[in-house]
Amino acid sequence: MAHEALAEAAVIVGAVGCAAALLARNRVVLVTGFVLLAVAELGLLHALVPDFYSSLGSSPLRIAAAVAGTAVVVFAAVPLVRYATAVPVVLLVAAPFRVPAHLAGQEAFLLLPLYGALGAASLALLVRALRGDEVRPVTPLLALPAVAYVALAAVSLFWSKDVHAGTVEIFFFLLPFAALVAVLGRMPIAPWLPRALATAIVALAALFAVIGLWQERAHHLFFGKDIQVGNAYTSYYRVTSLFKDPSLYGRQLVLAIAVVLVALWLDRLRLVVALPVLVLLWAGLYVSYSQSSMVALIVVALAVSLVAADSRSRRLLLVGTAAFVLAAGGVVAASVQGSTTQRITSQRSRLVGVTWPIFVDHTLSGVGIGAQPKVSRHEVGGRRQAKLNASHTTPLTVAAELGVIGLAAYLAFLGGAARTLYLAYRRERALGLGLAAVFLVLVVHSLFYAGFWEDPYTWGAPALAAAAIAWLAAPARERGLSALTAAPARR
Repeated sequence: MAHEALAEAAVIVGAVGCAAALLARNRVVLVTGFVLLAVAELGLLHALVPDFYSSLGSSPLRIAAAVAGTAVVVFAAVPLVRYATAVPVVLLVAAPFRVPAHLAGQEAFLLLPLYGALGAASLALLVRALRGDEVRPVTPLLALPAVAYVALAAVSLFWSKDVHAGTVEIFFFLLPFAALVAVLGRMPIAPWLPRALATAIVALAALFAVIGLWQERAHHLFFGKDIQVGNAYTSYYRVTSLFKDPSLYGRQLVLAIAVVLVALWLDRLRLVVALPVLVLLWAGLYVSYSQSSMVALIVVALAVSLVAADSRSRRLLLVGTAAFVLAAGGVVAASVQGSTTQRITSQRSRLVGVTWPIFVDHTLSGVGIGAQPKVSRHEVGGRRQAKLNASHTTPLTVAAELGVIGLAAYLAFLGGAARTLYLAYRRERALGLGLAAVFLVLVVHSLFYAGFWEDPYTWGAPALAAAAIAWLAAPARERGLSALTAAPARR
């Protein structure tokens, strides 16, 4: 990469900004943190696309587009200054949408709606802080491990064997999502917020499911040319809805199903309403043929049921689960006889095989952020040509890129997030369990598919739990929160 030194300087600025934004307890540190994050992003953008700023001013149309985009973010921030409780819903609605864009000679699916919404929410937070509103700290349970992981990943760019890919990871995901945690972790929790969040995530998933079912019927995909080619050689037709990959689409549906199950178990939703929604979401999930999403669904359904059910129901669930596992194991064993390990695991065993040696050879600090696919491709070398070498197992990817230090940071993040979610569950059962279910889906899914750190819900769910802990623990603010513990809905 031509501007490698600039990228390295920018990630240091970004790491400091991340720490300041997440750990701030006063307005000066908070504003400084966000300014440093913005400076780092500008530097990384120039490192990735050296002619971006010059090309931006090369025509009146581009100048007008830049001014219009900035104006939209600024004007969107105005109502969010007054209505801070709406910020989580705005960010949730924007989070799933990935817009295809051409950047630096490559086609990419960018979270442009989320970046715009996050920019407006960040600006609104800073305005409230500057006008004298209290700057509540993000609980250290979440903030410290988040800072540790982002800082380690950023610093690892200095020894990364793929500086370009590492810069992309930091620019598009790690630094923006650090800002996401800094914003959401300080948001007030309104009485109507849990219901609004649940409604939004389920409504979005229903939309995606309807589009997916239409695609299956019409045999037409909007994105994913490789999936379209693969469909020509199979007896079934995989769909992607508005996503580039069936697993991303399936994961979004499982998140919504998990939320519906939580509402059902806690008697916050009537069965007559939930049943058609579940049927629609399940039908949409089925045509994705996403194995990782199916596994995540089974795990989260069992986990939510065990937590929310009474003791008798738990025993029945455990017995039923044991019987299901035994039966499924028998079916799988019979169906895979004579098949290779790669075929059984959908090529994941090969990906593990070309990723594990990287960790063995670079145990302490790995090969640097974003470098695992490139190094794996080099390891495969002349023995075999492989277009896709990205590990589909997040712990293994972290181990290969950041070594045992990165694994420790990863486990610390999971532990801090889990503890934060548990405390939120103790404060308010429905909100806490719903957020925990969402996070569990992402963790389980990431064991079989890439994209854990790149999913905004990974960071947003524990950040909202952190906000709930701080907000619901304040005695002066407990009034008016009765809707959080409203009477259960009748079935």
